Amino acid sequence: MEYFDKEYGLEVWGDYACFTRPELKVERVSYDVITPSAARNIFQAIFWKPAIQWQVTRIEVVNPIRKISIRRNEVGAVGSAKADAKPIIATEKRQQKNTVMLRDVRYRIYAKMIFIPVRDRAKNDRHEPGKDENPAKYQAMFERRAAAGQYFTAPYLGTRECAAYFELLPDSAKGAPDLLQESRNLGLMLYDMDFTDMKSPMPMFFEARMDKGVINVPDKESKEVLR
Repeated sequence: MEYFDKEYGLEVWGDYACFTRPELKVERVSYDVITPSAARNIFQAIFWKPAIQWQVTRIEVVNPIRKISIRRNEVGAVGSAKADAKPIIATEKRQQKNTVMLRDVRYRIYAKMIFIPVRDRAKNDRHEPGKDENPAKYQAMFERRAAAGQYFTAPYLGTRECAAYFELLPDSAKGAPDLLQESRNLGLMLYDMDFTDMKSPMPMFFEARMDKGVINVPDKESKEVLR
């Protein structure tokens, strides 16, 4: 893998967000801030290729942390594609569940692009590269798409119902004075999923702390990341 020195920044915001805590399974409860995996998904929604990965390096919180509780009806059953499967009657399987979400969120997320040579890619991604496959090409493609507000899949803030809006940040944006001037221990937070074994991906965690609105995200191979 080849790490690039250039760090890209995106300002992302939305009316609602829900970065679900995995230890609370009955009802959804959001972390206080965006997780590294949710931030990575936003970068990937804008630009992704088998030849690259995104390493989130820093999260900046701009707006105050506000929460809202929403109660809604959900269907407590999973459908089946089998021909003889019984249909699900929503009125019979309906359940009321509570969701604790965030509202009026705004973050500045930073990440570096990692170039993966063909020899290091997963077997199902080892397509023959074109003659023009090179790291600089992918960097230019991301910059062009992000600056124009383009994306492959609609970015979201934790769950697909929470739409995310974004803009590419200039290099001078890091550490702007309008960050949330609050510090707190965020506890054990989901870092990302380890897809080394595609049949059984495992979660990774890290001890997150916000210092005056800034969360420094450790490298994936760091000892700070717990598997």
